[in-house]
Amino acid sequence: MSQTTPPSLSPARFSVSPGAAARITEIISQQPSSDGLALRVSVLAGGCNGFQYQFKLDSARAADDVVIERNGAVVLVDPVSLDLLEGAELEYVDKLMGAHFTIANPNAASSCGCGTSFSLA
Repeated sequence: MSQTTPPSLSPARFSVSPGAAARITEIISQQPSSDGLALRVSVLAGGCNGFQYQFKLDSARAADDVVIERNGAVVLVDPVSLDLLEGAELEYVDKLMGAHFTIANPNAASSCGCGTSFSLA
């Protein structure tokens, strides 16, 4: 009997930087119940530019979620969001004005100042 493996993602489609992976691992390790927790990355309609990124901890995995693993960190992306993240990379930025996850998205024609929303060409 063969087992079905969850969909995986090649680095060319969507990737996770080493810094983002380290921060995800750190955040999850600080949770009271970290079993099965992953960072879910979604693209939602809204924001000041038409689409916005959403980052949240999630232990529920849908059958069609794409699972990205890097250095012990697990990131989940739904197929609809994945289409808008083609070629993008999840990064963690720690600067004077604050620390946050961000996405370097080559598909974004413009984005807001905080980097959480974007528009397509």
